[in-house]
Amino acid sequence: MSAAIPTDLKYTRDHEWVLLQGKTARVGITDYAQRQLGDIVFVELPKEKDKLELGRPFGSVESVKSVSELYAPLSGTVAKVNEGLNDEPEDVNGDPYGDGWMIELTLTGTDESKQLLTAAEYEAYLKEE
Repeated sequence: MSAAIPTDLKYTRDHEWVLLQGKTARVGITDYAQRQLGDIVFVELPKEKDKLELGRPFGSVESVKSVSELYAPLSGTVAKVNEGLNDEPEDVNGDPYGDGWMIELTLTGTDESKQLLTAAEYEAYLKEE
């Protein structure tokens, strides 16, 4: 299982991953989340310049099994949206930490990243679920 949890990322208990780069954060869903969802057929994402608030829904992922909301792992303004997911939502299944990324945020919250989980903490959390 640990091979599927990159150690350079941070994680939420809602199964989003975050790549922090200064005041920017790239966000997607974890390999665990995409496997639980099954084949993803549609991804609804916010628009550039939308403001997101920590813990609030920012979009959804629709699979053949269900629709799941996405929750903002940090507060910020959407700087970039992975438009490729409009045509190829299956990228989330095939490469959740690469081509399947969802949004990039310009962070506005201070110290919010301290509540994110490390890879080891996320792996331990998954074992509890």
